[in-house]
Amino acid sequence: MRTKKNDPLTIAVVGVKRVPTNSLEPNPYNPRMLFDKLPLEDLRESIRRSGILVPLTVYRDSKTRSFVILDGQRRWVCAQELNLKHVPVNQVAEPTLVQNIVTMFQIHKLRADWELMPTALKVELLMQEVGDRNDARLAELTGLDEAVVVRCKKLISFEKEFQDMMLDPDPVKRMKADFFIELYAVIHDRDVIKFDWFSRKKFIRQMLDKYLHEPRTIKAVTDFRLIKQHITNARRINAVRVFSSRLQKFAEVHETPLDFLEIEEASVHAEAKALIKKVNSMEALISDLNVEQFYGEEKLWDSVKRLIAILETKLRDANKRR
Repeated sequence: MRTKKNDPLTIAVVGVKRVPTNSLEPNPYNPRMLFDKLPLEDLRESIRRSGILVPLTVYRDSKTRSFVILDGQRRWVCAQELNLKHVPVNQVAEPTLVQNIVTMFQIHKLRADWELMPTALKVELLMQEVGDRNDARLAELTGLDEAVVVRCKKLISFEKEFQDMMLDPDPVKRMKADFFIELYAVIHDRDVIKFDWFSRKKFIRQMLDKYLHEPRTIKAVTDFRLIKQHITNARRINAVRVFSSRLQKFAEVHETPLDFLEIEEASVHAEAKALIKKVNSMEALISDLNVEQFYGEEKLWDSVKRLIAILETKLRDANKRR
């Protein structure tokens, strides 16, 4: 997000200096709260050899008088581990709360190896501060993809006990956010939430148990997509009550397998297999297409464009875009 002169999101620069390492503190609004030790090894070794080459960006808190880190927390952690007495910093003016949150998002661009739950908590705080829940505007403010904003909203809908599982400092014990993101569609299904036996928190715990403990009857987080598919297919043939009893047993009896949820009359596996054959055939046909030979056939290329647009829509609806 670009900032302009006099932009309320712009933070003024104060200057570069060296400050005691112990005078710094982490920023509570950093969208990246979890810093696992193993990935820090290369950075720590580089600092050991050459020192900190890029100054940390900080501001001085008017209440605590400590320097708060806007950019460079990993460098600071390494400096502490190496017992460095001072670190170079680029000091900026103390930001407002919204400036702080937005700046942290702009500096700390989300990467694939980051845990999403800490980011979701900062998105939640930003929504509260600016009074805006619009996905597109939040994406513009934070620099996140709109799809990431949507996933963050799903995560903050979960109770604190489940959020804490995604924030565990031990990466081995930490639950991946994908588990809860995929589960979201099931526990918010319009029929599931009406089942008289359904208790949201109890059901989530049951799904965790089936995923974490042997025999694992939920083997992958994408299994929740199959559960959602079974619900939809049951609804299609007016068999929701039958599905309800099956889902209840699936949840309450740990050993009950996933395929128990499939109602045979509602199965679409045969249709799916037929579609796969047709798609594979079309894939081979288009792959072998000689572009130069058909270069001037505008109707053909228009048809291909329409096909691409349809496929993009279907993939987006299925939430399977990569």
